[in-house]
Amino acid sequence: MNPQVLRPRHPAAPALRRFSPAVVLTILLAPIVTTCAPTISQFSPIAYEQATSLKVDAQALMSKATQPYANHEEAVTALTLRVAKAYEFARGRRRNAISARQWEILADSSRNLLGGFLARWKRESTLSATFVTEAKGVVADAFDTIIGLESGKLKPDNVK
Repeated sequence: MNPQVLRPRHPAAPALRRFSPAVVLTILLAPIVTTCAPTISQFSPIAYEQATSLKVDAQALMSKATQPYANHEEAVTALTLRVAKAYEFARGRRRNAISARQWEILADSSRNLLGGFLARWKRESTLSATFVTEAKGVVADAFDTIIGLESGKLKPDNVK
């Protein structure tokens, strides 16, 4: 039997033999390497400062919730606005959906974090000292999660 009949030659076969194994390996690995790019944004000193500053301000305001809400309504409005700005900043950054979602949950008035605490304070006018202490711990943990995520991101100098 004629071997040419059994194995038809592909017209590109001789051209493929000209590539070195390194070139072939590079071509095959390129899609994998590009998909391994960072999936989260880089560290932002602005976002870090916002989160740490808002944590301190929120904790201080929450401590006043044993007093009538009406006495602190302006401060609540100002804090809520600053949290909304932090959320918008996080949402506007590339590859930052996780951080933005954390800010969204923290501010949500139907949840049991800062937004829910402020809504309850408004609804009930004053809150018990025990409740305030417990809520402050939960809200502090939520802020620490946001702060930890931001501080764990790659610094721009470390990105190649």
